[in-house]
Amino acid sequence: MIDVASLTAIDVHVHLEHTGEATEVDKKAAAYFKEGAPRDPEQMAEYYRSRKTAFVVFTVDETLSGVPRLPNSAVVEFARKHADIAIPFASLNPNRGAAAVQEARDLIKAGVRGLKLHPPIQEFWPNDRLAYPLYEVFAEAKLPVVFHTGHSGIGTGMRGGGGIRLKYGNPMPIDDVAVDFPDMPIVMAHPSFPWQDEAISICLHKPQVYIDLSGWSPKYFSPTLVQYANTLLKHKVMFGSDYPMLTPDRWINDFKTVAFRDEVRPLIMKENAVKLLKL
Repeated sequence: MIDVASLTAIDVHVHLEHTGEATEVDKKAAAYFKEGAPRDPEQMAEYYRSRKTAFVVFTVDETLSGVPRLPNSAVVEFARKHADIAIPFASLNPNRGAAAVQEARDLIKAGVRGLKLHPPIQEFWPNDRLAYPLYEVFAEAKLPVVFHTGHSGIGTGMRGGGGIRLKYGNPMPIDDVAVDFPDMPIVMAHPSFPWQDEAISICLHKPQVYIDLSGWSPKYFSPTLVQYANTLLKHKVMFGSDYPMLTPDRWINDFKTVAFRDEVRPLIMKENAVKLLKL
């Protein structure tokens, strides 16, 4: 059980990754982010526990990148072992059809608290009807769905971008999902470069849509993003790191140097996530 009062922060974007030999994708991603952190699950848990930070954790259900991926069952098992800090989300590829939908139902029974999708790597448009049966399962459970948006650090610098098509990271199709599932919480992950204004508009317009600030150092946030996070969206933006690619230590240190208002900082670091995740 997570003791919210004891936490200093909640990181809403953490990956449970393979611990084998680094692939070309891993190496290119590390070069892009200019950082890396321990992938060993126990070291990761201790990292967060020592910083009094809880976190949402998931894998990515995909085969495009060639990176070995852990199954959702590993995420559930990890979260059970570290229930004082870890909040498990499923990752399911909509292209798997009925099998993914059935796995979603089973995983919700097993305790997952949301769904993570990565359209560029899973190769689908968020508003493609093939994904709607999956949304229906999470909408019925009133659990949040997280969409990767914007640029992809995975594939950056590789020949042909590693086969990853950035167009699927455009957040505008998520607006259709927000219309069609008005009671399903939606999180647009990452500052959505080069479509940041579109993401802000969707978040401003649709009450159940949020933005997580993972995957970028805050010192690279656009002035418009900081402006809206300080004002009209102050209850709808959340701290996320993208561990192990970007660590909370680096993110938080850079966050301190950016012009966020003092009264907004606790909302971003913890309070908005507490409400979204119903902790």
